[in-house]
Amino acid sequence: MYESISEYQKGREIIEKQGFKIKAVVLDGRPGVRNLFMDIPIQMCHFHQKQIVLRYLTRNPKLEASIELKQIIQSLSRTREPEFTQELMAWHDKWNNFLKERTVDPITGKWHYTHKRIRSAYRSLKTNLPYLFTYQRYPELNMPNTTNSLDGSFAHLKEKVGIHRGLREPIKRKIIEQILSN
Repeated sequence: MYESISEYQKGREIIEKQGFKIKAVVLDGRPGVRNLFMDIPIQMCHFHQKQIVLRYLTRNPKLEASIELKQIIQSLSRTREPEFTQELMAWHDKWNNFLKERTVDPITGKWHYTHKRIRSAYRSLKTNLPYLFTYQRYPELNMPNTTNSLDGSFAHLKEKVGIHRGLREPIKRKIIEQILSN
């Protein structure tokens, strides 16, 4: 079972119909979900942001630009927004020409960026930067900077449903609904 944007929308509607007011959300970076919550503070999960960047850079990068960007992302949870932003922008200024390098395919004559994966890692950070430090901007909300506590609370559901391998989705949903209703 995979989460879809429509399921997030349905979930929000159900919660609000029950009289709850959502004050903020912590998201894992799933594309499109952020648009459903633009009217409230949004925090991008630090763990998921690190995973996204490391997927592009690998855990053991060889290029100096990748090594430096990995060091910056590793400091994410231990820094304040101004310092992190300054470090990221300084990294971009230093490596800007490197990121613009292009490789031409000798057969087709078409070009592509030589360091696509590093560019993608940086673009992810730059795109999510406005949402990485929301928890610092709204201290009164006591919001976490990760989804870890939520992910952990669903582990028991996954375990119980996983015991019954081979079940079709409607049956899995019934099991989950039954567990949650108790």
